[in-house]
Amino acid sequence: MALFVVAILILMTSSSNAYWPPSPGYWPSSKFKSMSFYRGFTNLWGPQHQRLEQNALTIWLDRTSGSGFKSVRPFRSGYFGASIKLQPGYTAGVITAFYLSNNEAHPGYHDEVDIEFLGTTFGKPYTLQTNVYIRGSGDGKIIGREMKFHLWFDPTKGFHHYAILWSPKEIIFLVDDVPIRRYPRKSDTTFPIRPMWLYGSIWDASSWATEDGKYKADYKYQPFVAKYTNFKASGCTAYAPRWCHPVSASPYGSGGLNSQQYNAMRWVQRYHMVYNYCQDPKRDHRLTPECWG
Repeated sequence: MALFVVAILILMTSSSNAYWPPSPGYWPSSKFKSMSFYRGFTNLWGPQHQRLEQNALTIWLDRTSGSGFKSVRPFRSGYFGASIKLQPGYTAGVITAFYLSNNEAHPGYHDEVDIEFLGTTFGKPYTLQTNVYIRGSGDGKIIGREMKFHLWFDPTKGFHHYAILWSPKEIIFLVDDVPIRRYPRKSDTTFPIRPMWLYGSIWDASSWATEDGKYKADYKYQPFVAKYTNFKASGCTAYAPRWCHPVSASPYGSGGLNSQQYNAMRWVQRYHMVYNYCQDPKRDHRLTPECWG
């Protein structure tokens, strides 16, 4: 009987582990203060499609417009996070984004680090897409560095914290403090090093967002709404002195991840990653040399 109970407990533990990530053992979001929206951001476009209530920003897309916001200051490294809640139901073709970019400073030759939620159809999960563009690889002939995930929770049921940590050594994407991707700096040509601003937006990307454009935005379901709160943007601004020390996603001041964080990231990539550009045989990997080793 005792052996039977032990076997059941082991089965329950292994089953639950398949549905929720192991603890990362460190919570970087707790190390950075939240800020009010107007202290750190300004409207970029679609002001009539933004509403701020108790420091929770609602932005929406309808037939007439989407909306976007932008940080007041550019950064050269830092921790950038927000708690976001997505709309349920039919959202195909709609992108809800939280990202770093210097497109306005370097049009046609910009850098970008993306967290994008790709809208979906009834009964299918959102796809969280992470991406990195370097020196114009997102302009013209696009060379994306996408890794995509289906989350281990329903992002429409409540707020969850999504973050990008960008340092001179690496970019780490986190969901509720769980690292889901680490993009190390292997060379200057494959890593963004110019200052970037922090953005958020909702917009119509019907041509590609949902199953490569198979499903389009359907405005009979408008407005498409996204909510942001718990804004965090902490690090070295573009105007900070050279001795400004980059922030870290781990207990190590030098950066990287600890063993528990790596274990949590491996779990996410094993059970919830649905696309990795480095493993795509249709891609020309001469254009993405960071995949080689």
